[in-house]
Amino acid sequence: MELRSRRLSAPHPNPPTRRPAPRPRPEREPSPPGMRPSVSEEEGECRAFPRRKRPRHVQEPPCSRAWGDNALVPIAGCRLCRRAEHDPDIYGDMCRHDRLCIHENCLYHASGLYQRGADDEGFFGFLIPDIEEVLQRVAQKKCCVCQNQGASVRCHHRRCSRTFHFPCGRERGCVSQFFGEYRSFCWQHRPTQQVRPLQQENPQCAICMEAVEGRPTYTTLVCPSCTGAQFHRQCIQAQALRAALHHFRCPLCQDTQTFQAEMFRLGIKIPDRDAAWEVEEGAFHELYQRHSSCDTGLCLCPLGRDYSENTGPWRMLLCSSCGSCGTHQHCSAIAEDAESWECSGCSGMDTAAVQGIPVLSGWGFEQPDVVAGVPAY
Repeated sequence: MELRSRRLSAPHPNPPTRRPAPRPRPEREPSPPGMRPSVSEEEGECRAFPRRKRPRHVQEPPCSRAWGDNALVPIAGCRLCRRAEHDPDIYGDMCRHDRLCIHENCLYHASGLYQRGADDEGFFGFLIPDIEEVLQRVAQKKCCVCQNQGASVRCHHRRCSRTFHFPCGRERGCVSQFFGEYRSFCWQHRPTQQVRPLQQENPQCAICMEAVEGRPTYTTLVCPSCTGAQFHRQCIQAQALRAALHHFRCPLCQDTQTFQAEMFRLGIKIPDRDAAWEVEEGAFHELYQRHSSCDTGLCLCPLGRDYSENTGPWRMLLCSSCGSCGTHQHCSAIAEDAESWECSGCSGMDTAAVQGIPVLSGWGFEQPDVVAGVPAY
């Protein structure tokens, strides 16, 4: 009993620690009426939205705002793709009717939308009630690229259900055709080229002269006729919009029929109109400018190379063959009764020396010896 009592009364090797009692919090004085405690903007946002419940990024509505003086003026965007960009090379023209704005290319490739009116009725023949019906139908469809709603373009493949916005599909590698039924295909079912291009050590784009991949891909297209011309998709699309259907052809082999059919199939938009340079005002203005300067290596005219007279030693003569080179009568020691003159690049070295015509050297002319009988000025 004595041993048991000692064991019970022996101190514990690890006695439990006691936590200190919590300090009493001082009571806050109530703020006077009409005043609120100041909270920073960052602290208020953290209180309103904790880390796990912060709002996700939501796509901007189809109405954005501009900068500068027009900061309070809304800029209408496309109701189908919900973008406010207006690049005609990508989206086409912007169609506006009251408060409805839609890109031309988005309108043509919207699934379930057909032209039932004249070209001058509605938007390119698409009636306004049909467009509003399509907007309501695609409002809840999610784009497979950006995961936002409003996807109006659907892959034409039978067993594919992908839907996307027109510009989103273009960025992802989808193909939208601009002929016939205006069909669209996703990146998995898009049409491809089976052409084997000519082997080149450093393949280049025939338009911009930059490097290409050297094989048919989405970004690199090959001419099916000559198989030697390769282009960037953006380069050949820009040329197609510029040349249009009447002048669009392969810049290397000049083929038209086969080349246009292949580009149509691969999603290149070729508008049915005349070339842009035929309708632009002043497009050929440079062709009507006449060369009017002396191109000799040493011009002797005291009033400068651009000065000319109808008669006399400072009469300006242009090359009768090319018309791109000129000289004063005295600067090239030409006879006063000479009615025509030919530069050395067109007449040849021997002929120029016999007639006393200056010899072309680099970008200028070498001054010949002064012919006897011609006064010096």
